[in-house]
Amino acid sequence: MSAEQRVAALRQMLEHDPDDAFALYGLAFELKQADEVAEAERLFRRLLDRHPDQHYGYYQLGELLLAESRPDEAAAILSAGLARAEAAGDGKAAGELRALLQQT
Repeated sequence: MSAEQRVAALRQMLEHDPDDAFALYGLAFELKQADEVAEAERLFRRLLDRHPDQHYGYYQLGELLLAESRPDEAAAILSAGLARAEAAGDGKAAGELRALLQQT
């Protein structure tokens, strides 16, 4: 399946359920990869607003913000994600968030 097909399928999923965590993350990730930064950021923020337990959403948004030379915003997002991951006992996500946070 091509990137365009994945984007189309994920958009269709969101038409049926605008808050679907898988579709929000997947579409935001695909758009980030395609350098469609503004829409990717909006979708990652929507994901985290509706599903704050999606720890890798914090990572992806933090990475996007760092790439856009917005380290203060990235640090805030990554810190929030780190706190949630630690509270949930998700050591793998916490470690990855902590490592990226050190780059801010």
